[in-house]
Amino acid sequence: MTMQPSPSDFALALDQLQLGRRGRVSAIDWALLGTQEAARLRHFGFDPDVMVEPLHAGPFGRDPLAVKVGRMTVAIRRVHARAIRVVPAD
Repeated sequence: MTMQPSPSDFALALDQLQLGRRGRVSAIDWALLGTQEAARLRHFGFDPDVMVEPLHAGPFGRDPLAVKVGRMTVAIRRVHARAIRVVPAD
């Protein structure tokens, strides 16, 4: 008996998603984020099943990362983007 892979098996960290490619948030490791940063990301709409799209990366160290969440664009640090797991959209 072979098990079919679930979409979350293909999840990657948000900072690894190609710029301009949309993805669906599959999980967020809130424990990797500080209390204030977790509250900020929740306020901006980062939740499982939300569509996101990284748009731009900063020039030096590639920080911050501009991410479209719904109709809003927010800037987050790459270290925080690593706590967000996404499944690339087709």
